[in-house]
Amino acid sequence: MNTPGIEFGRKTSAAYAALCKPLCQKLHLPQTAFDILMFLANNPGYQTASDVVEVRKLKANLVSVNVDRLVQEGYLVRRRTLLRCTEKACPIIEQGRALQEEFGARLLEHTNEAQRKAFFETMDIINKNLDAILEGET
Repeated sequence: MNTPGIEFGRKTSAAYAALCKPLCQKLHLPQTAFDILMFLANNPGYQTASDVVEVRKLKANLVSVNVDRLVQEGYLVRRRTLLRCTEKACPIIEQGRALQEEFGARLLEHTNEAQRKAFFETMDIINKNLDAILEGET
């Protein structure tokens, strides 16, 4: 079986960071702050710094510093432990989502519809298999 190997994840992460870099520079935001903002905007079921740490696997102190910065700059509000994106964050979220769509499209360049369909069906199966494995661990 041909598996992508360890380099695939690293390359994907590096390519995404490279695509984000100009926008982060334009917005004067570190990549981590941008990632936190986009995570909260794209995943409304997650609303705490602890969620960001757990799901995104970021260090708690790094999340804390960047959440504080986003709150201070007016992009997030903190309600007890819940975090909410503000109106000020909307233009960043809009640009970030466009960037994420572009990233997804560029990843799938040079593939046809059948290949994309097979890829997404396989990813769905892998995701269900991961759930089954993780459920067995608890």
